Amino acid sequence: MKKQLSAIFVVCTFLFCASSVSAQKLTLMLDWFPNIDHLPIYVAQERGLFKEKGLEVEIISPSETADGLKLAASGNVDMAVSYEPQTIIAASAGLDVKVVGRLVEHPLTTLLFLQDKGIKTPKDLEGKKIGYTVPGLMDVMLKAFMSINEVQNYEAINVGFTIVPALVAGNVDAVMGPFKTYETVTMAHQNLTADYFELEKWGIPDYEELIFVCGARTLKEKGERVKGFIQAVEAATAYMRAHPEAALQTYLKALPEVDPRIETDAFHLTLPFYAAPGGSDVVAWQHFADFSLKHGLIEKPVKAAELIHVW
Repeated sequence: MKKQLSAIFVVCTFLFCASSVSAQKLTLMLDWFPNIDHLPIYVAQERGLFKEKGLEVEIISPSETADGLKLAASGNVDMAVSYEPQTIIAASAGLDVKVVGRLVEHPLTTLLFLQDKGIKTPKDLEGKKIGYTVPGLMDVMLKAFMSINEVQNYEAINVGFTIVPALVAGNVDAVMGPFKTYETVTMAHQNLTADYFELEKWGIPDYEELIFVCGARTLKEKGERVKGFIQAVEAATAYMRAHPEAALQTYLKALPEVDPRIETDAFHLTLPFYAAPGGSDVVAWQHFADFSLKHGLIEKPVKAAELIHVW
């Protein structure tokens, strides 16, 4: 009897250890504080979809809005949520980064302002103080936007995460970087009426708003983990489309610190923009890369086919 119990104990210990070892770790750094844009990530986490792929995913918020891509490229984190324009800028500057998946497939970024500021066209921004959110990206996008719309005189100010306070305090007249699906909702819940210019309607080409990136070395060494992560997020997105309210409740349960009223309103606005399954469009990326070179967002050409990893 003792021998049988010992054997059972050994087997159970072995199975427990094997299970523990089988979970492979990945670190993911977000682009921003956790919000509704990241819902498929948290649904994948909470519903065990990462675990089904043998993954243990640690989700990290950045201390600075530009941290994620740099840390992913250097291998200090395995993956990051980034933006198509930021990734093209980084690749042009020589960062060895690869695009491995999509989260939001069309622009959400706006140049946002309070409705009572009397701003009707980009020319009304002449002589104004304009904030931007992500250094190395939104200041460059602002420069391109202003050039295309022939605004020559303005002052660019880094406001980081403090978008609404900067606008309300009058520190800036507008901000480049807020999302039409999120900050507009935040402001509405504070009885503030926002207005904005959608970039793709004022000269900036369509692009993928949020993507997943990793360093080339990470992709080489942990490619199967990264692939499993992307598959889990795609499965979570499919679940969200089939069961939107259940997915929302899963997200809210995972992040009890968020304001459920804001996140719920923002979710319904963001729902059409979450990425469909499949990889990035190389032709569309090349178009944006060529635009970036033409308008001074980058100094060296970028070949989209070398940047985008095809699974």
